[in-house]
Amino acid sequence: MRRHLGHLVVLMSCIGLLCAEDLRTTTLFTAGQGGYVGYRIPVIAATAGGTLLSVCEARKDGFGDWAAIDLLMRRSTDDGATWSEPVILAKAGEPGTALAHNAVLIPAAGRSVHLLYCSGYDRCFHRRSDDDGATFAAPVEITAAFAALKPQYAWNVIATGPGHGTRLRSGRLVVPCWLSTGGKKHRPSVVTSLVSDDDGATWTCGEILPTTAPNPSETVAVELTNGEVLFNLRSESPGQRRLVTRSRDGAAGWSPLVPDQALLEPVCMAGLIRLDEGAGTGRIAFANPDCLTWKDGKPGVSRERRNLTIRLSDDDAKTWTHARVIEPGAAGYCDLAATPGGVIWCFYECGALKGNIYHTSELRVARFTTAWVEAGQRMPLLPPGATP
Repeated sequence: MRRHLGHLVVLMSCIGLLCAEDLRTTTLFTAGQGGYVGYRIPVIAATAGGTLLSVCEARKDGFGDWAAIDLLMRRSTDDGATWSEPVILAKAGEPGTALAHNAVLIPAAGRSVHLLYCSGYDRCFHRRSDDDGATFAAPVEITAAFAALKPQYAWNVIATGPGHGTRLRSGRLVVPCWLSTGGKKHRPSVVTSLVSDDDGATWTCGEILPTTAPNPSETVAVELTNGEVLFNLRSESPGQRRLVTRSRDGAAGWSPLVPDQALLEPVCMAGLIRLDEGAGTGRIAFANPDCLTWKDGKPGVSRERRNLTIRLSDDDAKTWTHARVIEPGAAGYCDLAATPGGVIWCFYECGALKGNIYHTSELRVARFTTAWVEAGQRMPLLPPGATP
């Protein structure tokens, strides 16, 4: 009997190790280290060759959106086992760069990667890498693409993403963007897209999305099985749900905004990625803080940023079948990437210094599989617009 019990203990220990390995987290940036007060706004992308790129805003003199901000990047070429030392992609105070913010990464064909970012909330730049992000060409200003929208919307703030952009099967590059006429308040705001049909050589803005929701802003995108582009929007809508809209090409003909009743909206950036696990698959992953608790216990638009949750859809984001918590504590902005074998990467803000959810204590990257998510909670099927 004792021998059998011993075998059982060993077996249970092995099972425990396997379960523990299903979710692996690594801290990439810690507040107060590296000469910066804090780090925010995580962006992650996987190149065609499997290199992982993580970019964030390194804030020198405070956590605010208008602080002195550099853009930093770390790379991994061994499935996240090790990461390079941080390198500066854009530096506050350099000529033409008041502060660098709202980074977007777009993996393209071969070893190509596109980086877009803004400076001072009124200029936009593009850089290209042809070696999996090891080096980037000099920045090229593309603000003129937004200037074309000024007769329609007299913006004084522009912001790309943040998060990864999307390369459609047609080769078009699509970057969600938001504009504001409210200066440092960033409100009111509208959403549009920035697209390129020549692999980043030139850029144009698409149509402004329907303005039926209050203050839409940080938006994530994915190409659907039928070639349409889905935008999933942050907003301050009273229903506290994420909003979705579709376009045939990521630039024009946007459908009316509708709430996705399965996706809570604490007023925070989210992550969205297509999982190419087979031809014609409609599998998509979504992550955000799944929480509607009042921020600081006080009624208002914004809610607590905690309970970071990943969800899976098998029908092009019409419904969400499974959900599992990545981080139950304080967790805010996040971005997603995917690599072969059903592996998902979530780069996210974690912790709250002195209880302030806007003062992130560290940026972590989590590695897990679709099987790990499927072992979690099975969700009721609620299509966008349905009432729970």
